[in-house]
Amino acid sequence: MNTQKDSRFVSRLTRETLALVLAGGRGSRLYELTDWRAKPAVPFGGKFRIIDFPLSNCINSGIRRVGVLTQYKAHSLIRHLVRGWSRFDSELDEFVEILPASQRAGGEWYQGTADAVYQNIDIMRAHKPKYVLILSGDHIYKMDYGNMMALHVENRADMTVSCLEVPIEEAAGAYGVLTADESGRIVEFNEKPAVPTPIPGQPGHCLASMGNYLFNTEFLYEQIIKDADDPKSAHDFGNNIIPSIIGKYQVYAHPFRDKDTDKRAYWRDVGTLDAFWEANMELVNVSPELNLYDRDWPILTHQAQLPPAKFVFDLDDRRGMAVDSMVSGGCIISGAQLKRSLLFSNVKIHSYAEVVDSVILPDVEIGQHARINKAIIDRGCTLEESMVIGEDHEADKKRGFRVTEQGVVLVTPDMLNQPTHAQR
Repeated sequence: MNTQKDSRFVSRLTRETLALVLAGGRGSRLYELTDWRAKPAVPFGGKFRIIDFPLSNCINSGIRRVGVLTQYKAHSLIRHLVRGWSRFDSELDEFVEILPASQRAGGEWYQGTADAVYQNIDIMRAHKPKYVLILSGDHIYKMDYGNMMALHVENRADMTVSCLEVPIEEAAGAYGVLTADESGRIVEFNEKPAVPTPIPGQPGHCLASMGNYLFNTEFLYEQIIKDADDPKSAHDFGNNIIPSIIGKYQVYAHPFRDKDTDKRAYWRDVGTLDAFWEANMELVNVSPELNLYDRDWPILTHQAQLPPAKFVFDLDDRRGMAVDSMVSGGCIISGAQLKRSLLFSNVKIHSYAEVVDSVILPDVEIGQHARINKAIIDRGCTLEESMVIGEDHEADKKRGFRVTEQGVVLVTPDMLNQPTHAQR
């Protein structure tokens, strides 16, 4: 098949696809960072939110019919979607539609991932897709779903699961783990096993599910209706539906690999504070794995109209400067020093302050002479003059801050006895 025909083939598949992004989870391992927002609404990378990555993947892949399923503390997520993702042409049947938990079937909130999809079966039927792509809304990666769809059709699959190679110690108890034969057909699937099954020939690695599933639509309907009628089911794709169809139907794996190197592609689960801090810190490297400057695969988002970042004062002891850092619009670095850090929008750092190895979320103000080291400062915090964070972890804990196993300090407005910022 030549390139032009292949492109047309994939574009036809994407036009016939409805994507559903599961964005209702809290992300409890992020602790206080998700007290007032769902995990997909957590800011990431200086100007984005986590939900922007799967949504951008859909648009860049040519999938223009997308439903976002929301549940836990969804206000800021819904506001973000309305402001940044409502610009599509309904006359061309293009949309990003919000599907909140609304007890559409059975009078219950979403009980699991499969139940969330089941409760929107009437909406799916109204759009009449040939394929349904179900996506996790809380991972950071860039992926062309068209490649997965082409493989799905080539295999004559009923369902395809995207996966990637993960060290066994990383996957244990954390991810669904699958085993595939030489043809790519899945022969075993275990949800979050304590002892994952290794990849044949790669004893230290296993195949972990990314939480992205492609279904033939009628097959999906059959399975979620059957699951909804089972009172013993937890109504979850990983725990219930996938294990129940292995061996009975054509279920295939789609390994997620870099198109240039054929090695595991960039993918981050930022589900812990340490993982969140580390993934943001990777972005300030000279050549990070995740290229946010890629014009061929842009990450789209809602962005307030803000002035450029500003650095003022140039005295020996009072110089506004940033080194190995990313600084977003609306920030003012006034006679302060910033090293290996990432600032979201509207951050103000006053004279003589030092910020090192830190992630500073929007609308934070840092007072004069403050010293911040290896920290995550949540949106809307005001740090008083001469406050020191990250240098003495026992002192940090006594003040009510959270300190992770890797020594990252989380500070939120609630911990500072400050009013919780309305715009989470």
